[in-house]
Amino acid sequence: MALPACAARALGPPLQPERRAPARTTCPRRHSRVEAELAASRPGSVAASVLAGPPRGVSRGFNSQPLLDEPPKASSSLAGAARTSLFALLPRSRRRRMHDLRRRWDLGSLCRALLTRGLAALGHSLKHVLGAIFSKIFGPLASVGNMDEKSNKLLLALVMLFLFAVIVLQYVCPGTECQLLRLQAFSSPMPDPYRSEDESSARFVPRYNFSRGDLLRKVDFDIKGDDLIVFLHIQKTGGTTFGRHLVRNIQLEQPCECRVGQKKCTCHRPGKRETWLFSRFSTGWSCGLHADWTELTSCVPAVVDGKRDARLRPSRNFHYITILRDPVSRYLSEWRHVQRGATWKASLHVCDGRPPTSEELPSCYTGDDWSGCPLKEFMDCPYNLANNRQVRMLSDLTLVGCYNLSVMPEKQRNKVLLESAKSNLKHMAFFGLTEFQRKTQYLFEKTFNMNFISPFTQYNTTRASSVEINEEIQKRIEGLNFLDMELYSYAKDLFLQRYQFMRQKEHQEARQKRQEQRKFLKGRFLQTHFQSQGQSQNPSQNPNLNANQNVTQNLIQNLTQNSSQNSSHKENRESQKQSAGQEQSDGNTSNGTNDYIGSVEKWR
Repeated sequence: MALPACAARALGPPLQPERRAPARTTCPRRHSRVEAELAASRPGSVAASVLAGPPRGVSRGFNSQPLLDEPPKASSSLAGAARTSLFALLPRSRRRRMHDLRRRWDLGSLCRALLTRGLAALGHSLKHVLGAIFSKIFGPLASVGNMDEKSNKLLLALVMLFLFAVIVLQYVCPGTECQLLRLQAFSSPMPDPYRSEDESSARFVPRYNFSRGDLLRKVDFDIKGDDLIVFLHIQKTGGTTFGRHLVRNIQLEQPCECRVGQKKCTCHRPGKRETWLFSRFSTGWSCGLHADWTELTSCVPAVVDGKRDARLRPSRNFHYITILRDPVSRYLSEWRHVQRGATWKASLHVCDGRPPTSEELPSCYTGDDWSGCPLKEFMDCPYNLANNRQVRMLSDLTLVGCYNLSVMPEKQRNKVLLESAKSNLKHMAFFGLTEFQRKTQYLFEKTFNMNFISPFTQYNTTRASSVEINEEIQKRIEGLNFLDMELYSYAKDLFLQRYQFMRQKEHQEARQKRQEQRKFLKGRFLQTHFQSQGQSQNPSQNPNLNANQNVTQNLIQNLTQNSSQNSSHKENRESQKQSAGQEQSDGNTSNGTNDYIGSVEKWR
């Protein structure tokens, strides 16, 4: 059967069926897709070239008209007619799909071209900019040779130098607190590390009169002998931070061994398996959780030398130290700690050989803890040990019958406790204040002749500072801790006077050392001067040579005698002042202390 007339007119001669393919004799409307595929499969045919699309690298633009709308060229009228007729034979969906593919192909090629040209332009501009910069900075190098090659080599050298510096810095200064990385040292002068840390006035006016023996605290601590430092840790005074400084931040011949994941460290004396520190982080709570003065003075000797015979026990020196804090801040910090579930149930409160009974020391809560308690409830409990805690833990409770409140009147009991706490605090080897971290570090180093590795840090923002209270609540807290307020005022005055005294003593020693060095250099200069004059002249022409040498020796002897006499006179005056200060009472005015304070102000 022949093809329909429409296909015959378009194609001319009838299409010959391929080998092993049957001839198509049905209607083209039903099998137009098959006819188009057969025409496209014939190599070199017009339909195959139409379906293949434009050649690679050729684009008609993405707004071009479909192929079926383009007019046929004059030189290929038969091909154009065949192309138009073949597209007309295709289904509408296939023609639309071919048109969409063509549009997408044109858009993708356009994006690729734009991206390639944009990157090329950007690289070219960057190259010119870098070349201009290097030509400005390294102008002399540009005249030597090729600028691009030299700039690339120079840039590579700078990068390698920077990487090498970073590696060296990591080895030299691995920590984050390296002094070399503090850029403030280059922009501003180094401030005084012992300035007023609480931002108060730098001028200090003392309220109490202390003798020279009270102000001069210098302990002859022998770490290789039998001396022992005992740390009295009061709750919420920053004692945990200070305790860590003692075991991790102090320069020793044999440092403490602290293992990862363990709170306790091993602090042995050099060459001995015996500890030199009695604290939470060295021996643990051996005398109970947060043991006070009464417990430690009776417990520590028994714990340290309990296994030895009484006749073989060495005569130890127990040096007690502690840290105090502002009573209001400490009270609020303890309340926040109790809110989080702290109870300190493991505290023994042993006094006079026994712990207190439940009637002598009732509990403020009935459950397992007092977590979530409001501040009003915390203040309303009359048996709360947070009230005047610092006075109670620093005083000798055996003087007032321990926790038995019926031994003496309350007013007399408070007076005895306060005086006992003041006396123990004054005779302690050392005490510090939480509000003065750098001064605390300075006094400890001068007292025990032991230096810390890194300086202490002053934290002005704490949990207690985040609690906002009005004036009424603050006055009530001060009333509940009136003994602690009096003790802290006394301790702060003594602390700052000791600090000023030690600073003045340090400057006097430095000035005296400079004077002795100048005297020594002056004597050496005179000696060398006379010797040079004697060598320049002959002995026969200089009969006074021996006399000059004798004068030089006499001058040196006089200088040494004067310096020794001055030092002996100073020691005599200091001993006289010390004896006079010890004879005077604390209530009378001390002329030596007033002169010291006046000299401090004059020096400032």
